[in-house]
Amino acid sequence: MTDKNTYNLLPQINIPDDLRRLPEEQLPQVCEELRRDIIDKLADNPGHFASSLGVIELTVALHYVFDTPYDRIVWDVGHQAYGHKILTGRRNRFFTNRKLHGLKPFPSPSESEYDTFTCGHASNSISAALGMAVASVNKKEKNRHIIAVIGDGSMSGGLAFEGLNNASSTPNDILIILNDNNMSIDRSVGGMTHYFHQLHTSSFYNRLRFAASRKLFNWGWLNEDRRKQLIRFNNSVKSLISQQQNVFEGMNIRYFGPSNGHDVIELVHTLRVLKDMKGPKLFHIHTVKGKGFKPAEQAADVWHAPGKFDKETGKRIQTDTSNLPPRFQDVFGQTLLELARMNPKIIGVTPAMPSGCSMNILMKEMPDRAFDVGIAEGHAVTFSGGMAQDGLIPFCNIYSSFAQRAYDNLIHDIAIERLNVVLCLDRAGLVGEDGPTHHGAFDLAALRPIPNLTISSPLNEKELRRLMYTAQLPDQGPFVIRYPRGRGTQNDWICNFEAVEVGTGQLLKEGKNIAVLSLGPIGNTASEAIRLFESQQSQDGNPVTVAHYDMRFLKPLDQNILHTVGTSFNHIITIEDGVICGGLGTAVLEYMSDHNLHPQIIRMGLPDVFIEHGNVEQLRQIAGIDCNAIVSRLRNILQK
Repeated sequence: MTDKNTYNLLPQINIPDDLRRLPEEQLPQVCEELRRDIIDKLADNPGHFASSLGVIELTVALHYVFDTPYDRIVWDVGHQAYGHKILTGRRNRFFTNRKLHGLKPFPSPSESEYDTFTCGHASNSISAALGMAVASVNKKEKNRHIIAVIGDGSMSGGLAFEGLNNASSTPNDILIILNDNNMSIDRSVGGMTHYFHQLHTSSFYNRLRFAASRKLFNWGWLNEDRRKQLIRFNNSVKSLISQQQNVFEGMNIRYFGPSNGHDVIELVHTLRVLKDMKGPKLFHIHTVKGKGFKPAEQAADVWHAPGKFDKETGKRIQTDTSNLPPRFQDVFGQTLLELARMNPKIIGVTPAMPSGCSMNILMKEMPDRAFDVGIAEGHAVTFSGGMAQDGLIPFCNIYSSFAQRAYDNLIHDIAIERLNVVLCLDRAGLVGEDGPTHHGAFDLAALRPIPNLTISSPLNEKELRRLMYTAQLPDQGPFVIRYPRGRGTQNDWICNFEAVEVGTGQLLKEGKNIAVLSLGPIGNTASEAIRLFESQQSQDGNPVTVAHYDMRFLKPLDQNILHTVGTSFNHIITIEDGVICGGLGTAVLEYMSDHNLHPQIIRMGLPDVFIEHGNVEQLRQIAGIDCNAIVSRLRNILQK
């Protein structure tokens, strides 16, 4: 069946101008076709599924009412933006989404003029939209509308409220659309979630209020200062009558809603009313994550990014993993539960990722000892610090790239007082198809200068268990454990708990000619490369042996190993799955310089660029840290 027969309207829409030429009554059909198109494409090319289905009507209404790209839509996170991509000239390339050199996983200004700001991390849309609104005024642009779309739990992030606070006191006309689906990735948590579901405002009241204000402005009886005073008085009266305080209107941000986010015609009518309304305003809509695909509606957390699936039956297509090593996150989750059974002081903390980091294992058995704090990484760290201050041992699990937003909290609220917080950085290193906003590239280099930190990375699953056991022992201070997304190397990963001496590495293989120092699971790739290199050398009749050390700790470094290799080898290669600037290789160089040792040191790590999206093996090849790249470096040493 051809595309033209399957879809009647969507093939006609190459850019939003084409959409705006359609009569309003055809918009529901556009929504139906757009939703079906996303289901069709993501069944075979996995991506963020449920979030985009939930905002189909909003996406169509926004591009129908507003003059994009001149009017600017700022998407928060970008999980929701697949419909936006399809309507803005990328439908024919959407099959390349998240693939190497294909469409980016999230909206990006470098990809399209319709993508107004970098997406990937939550809660930045309001601040970015406010900045654009101020820039528009400064440049004296005429009738440019700025819209921030925030949802999927992003309103729980502190940055969202910082943006709201500034928007309330800075002259602007931005429209904030709160897409309230009671979800982030797992279920949204916290008081704000319950509050959003209770807000209500009469549509008749708002139409009357808007009409009256325009009359008063036209008659000259109302200016901006009087308008703000009247809003404050009006809000007080409304709160008294309704016995409900509206936090947004308390900040002089007009509130509209909640409205049905799946009625595209009503959304169009409302957006037209709000379009030219002066001052900051928030339009609150209710949507269903996964709307239009029943399995996703019923289990939106599972269908956030479900992988491949059968679009007819709704059955997810999963390969048999029973004979594969476990995922690092599952080893973490199971080990945390075991440790919590042993140590009543242990508490779990995660910012909105209990299933993503497998802390749901602890939550299921000990719900009173695990906390999902919502999309609030800074709070997660400081909250953990508060518990540690009074004797608990929090295991705070944050994806490496998201932990960047808690850097000050880690320094100020944990490291200074050397509090016993175990910071588990999941998804460290290259993560794959989510691309540069999600690669855990910077943690090693960023954390290494901070005093009082212990920074570690396990070679394999057993080492992860031992490090977690070590971290919860008395007086360890802040203890960082970083590990990657995906599977380890060991099927027999369950082992007895044994403490690891902090600051010690291990000799994995002896050798005489070259020393390789690796940190973390990338050491398994290094081991394979060394085996391959040495087998090739023996075939040439010129045996060269390579010593391999797993450093295990970036801080403190194992100085015995460094002294040994610095005095015994002329050639050293350091390998890490993190940025080459400031990480393990830099630390080794510093040690050698400080101790007047002068071996040739070759550093291998992520180059000083943002690595694109693709599968991990493709990206390691691009970054030059795959097996072949390591073998090539070893060969080059011999040729010199």
